[in-house]
Amino acid sequence: MKKLTLLLLLLLSLTAWAQRSNRTITGTVYDESKQPLPGVNIIAQGTRTGCITDSAGHYRLLLTQNVKKLTFLFIGFQSQTIAVGKKERIDIYLKADTNSLNEVVVVGYGTQQKVSLTGSIATLPGMQVNGITKALPGRAHSISANGSPGAASNLTIRGIASTNSKQPLYIVDGVPVNNIAGIKPKHIKSINVVKDASATALYGSRATNGVIIVTTKNSKAKSKQAVVPNPGYFTQLDLTDESYAPLVENTFQNPKDNPLSTFSVDVDAASYSNIRRYINNGQLPPKDAIRIEEMVNYFGYNYPAPTNNEPVAIHTELAAAPWNPQHRLLRVGLKAKVVATEKLPASNLVFLIDVSGSMNAYNKLPLVQSSLKMLVDQLRPQDKVAIVVYAGAAGLVLPATPGDQKTTIKDAIDRLSAGGSTAGGQGIKLAYEVAKNNFIKAGNNRVVLATDGDFNVGASSDQDMQHLIEQERKSGIFLSVLGFGMGNYKDSKMETLADKGNGNYAYIDNITEARKTLVSEFGGTLFTVAKDVKLQLEFNGAKVQAYRLIGYENRLLNKEDFNNDLKDAGDMGAGHTVTAFYEIIPTGVKDNFTTSVDPLKYQKTDKSAITNSSSEMMTIKFRYKEPTSSQSKLSQAIVMDRPKTFETTSADFRFAAAVAEVGLLLRESDYKQKATFKQAIDIARAAKGEDKEGYQAEFIKLAESARLLSKNELAANN
Repeated sequence: MKKLTLLLLLLLSLTAWAQRSNRTITGTVYDESKQPLPGVNIIAQGTRTGCITDSAGHYRLLLTQNVKKLTFLFIGFQSQTIAVGKKERIDIYLKADTNSLNEVVVVGYGTQQKVSLTGSIATLPGMQVNGITKALPGRAHSISANGSPGAASNLTIRGIASTNSKQPLYIVDGVPVNNIAGIKPKHIKSINVVKDASATALYGSRATNGVIIVTTKNSKAKSKQAVVPNPGYFTQLDLTDESYAPLVENTFQNPKDNPLSTFSVDVDAASYSNIRRYINNGQLPPKDAIRIEEMVNYFGYNYPAPTNNEPVAIHTELAAAPWNPQHRLLRVGLKAKVVATEKLPASNLVFLIDVSGSMNAYNKLPLVQSSLKMLVDQLRPQDKVAIVVYAGAAGLVLPATPGDQKTTIKDAIDRLSAGGSTAGGQGIKLAYEVAKNNFIKAGNNRVVLATDGDFNVGASSDQDMQHLIEQERKSGIFLSVLGFGMGNYKDSKMETLADKGNGNYAYIDNITEARKTLVSEFGGTLFTVAKDVKLQLEFNGAKVQAYRLIGYENRLLNKEDFNNDLKDAGDMGAGHTVTAFYEIIPTGVKDNFTTSVDPLKYQKTDKSAITNSSSEMMTIKFRYKEPTSSQSKLSQAIVMDRPKTFETTSADFRFAAAVAEVGLLLRESDYKQKATFKQAIDIARAAKGEDKEGYQAEFIKLAESARLLSKNELAANN
């Protein structure tokens, strides 16, 4: 009895000590107008602990007792450092930063794509260090490719960060360093070169050739010695080293020449969360990063579920286009059947995790770990998980483990650390091998890849990876791709992997997005109910003068592919919705988009006018396969020429149209016509529904920020 009493006292004392050693700080971050700020970085001084505010500006941070201060960082605002004291809640109001971002820069050397910069340059003597010019403290200078001072050329900006002393730091790795541009000499405190092994240790494999650190001083602050923060503390990265597949917008088609429009569905939404990351960091995204269909499909819509045990139902709505009322806007919506979690088939999952040096940042591997642990919480005893990692080589960290052994799985995830190069091809091969060894017949067999996509060892090109995945998907194993991070993010590669691997692709920029993808949309993300889903529209030339599919540029199919069951297409998960928009020019409407060519000399080109009395505008056909079937099923719907006024359409139609309109503006589309940010924002506000998760409100705020960031003054003022 005495021993039991002592044991209880010991447990109580340990519990009390643990409670004293850790505590949780919560709060909200606002701007000066009392609007919540999403995406603010909050860092516990002296640690690698941090978090990001969610769409409502809220944050929650678990701290040890030795943390005395929190630093709040957000591009375009002055950073704040707050003493924690005994507080349990800290609300912050950040002030706009009036200092111009062009007064600070980061530069480096190596081999990467170049970007042109201009600015004032002061050339002063430096000293040679291992063939590289090292600036003397307090002086600005330029460095040529061979290390001699004086030349000026192109640079790649790698990142922007802030220290607690409010001294901005700029770090770049990438191209031959030829100058330091865009910095006023009076603002430069020091320039240093890191070229030994410590550069890789600090910044990962991308810094193999070293980095240059430029420290500037705030004109209102005393000059202090700056400390280089962990690269995970970056509040903004210029994305010159990010990779996006070239995207050429769909044009208007004449139904007399091209009566059929065929494409594969796309349930991915990675583009939207990636765009959000750019805008929250004070930048407009590059045009090729904007895939309008993924913006639209980020949001769920209230389409009726399929009946008669069908896996997919189709719905349509036709109205005037908001950016050109003379044109019509057709919405085609698909809804996959909802399956209760307890009725979902057993899962055989392999987490394939990138632990290379490029993942050594707070919004990469630590966010991967937090995200996958949330996914583990959704698993059932009949599910099983294995973990494969890859860096310089690939390895099995955890063999297939039942889903109810959550502590074992989470402990394996927590033990991961980043370092080394990136052998992505080896990792994918091993992950598929593990999945095959644990294959569940009639189950959900899937590899879940978490990476920034920066493969640089072995099979690494988009074509290499595509071929590898096309071979592996024949095994009946699906692939889901979760993208993380910034700066060296390889969107083009990850989209290719998911597309060719019969899976989906999500970009996770914060823990809120992880919860949406892996908890709220668990079934849709991981459980396929219809695969190889294709749409084909036949337009009635008597009613349609021209039509244009908005988005889906990289999902177009040849008309013959529609009936070819060997042709791969997109997949839909449980409860997923898919939305596609067509802009239609009715017959007889004058437009600037349709053109003609001269008559041909050697063959007849005279086409009889299309005349019929049908009021049908088009016929929509769609094909899909059951998850385990190799033969497709066909369904169809007819759209009559009976458009509604835009104001009388459903709230879902109007909100989705507003999202598409913002996409046209961000792309600076040739087809934006009379689209404006103001109009899109007004439409979205009026159409905002119950919005339990706050996603629609977040979009409205993003659209307002994009309007302010737009370089087009006319667009910004409308």
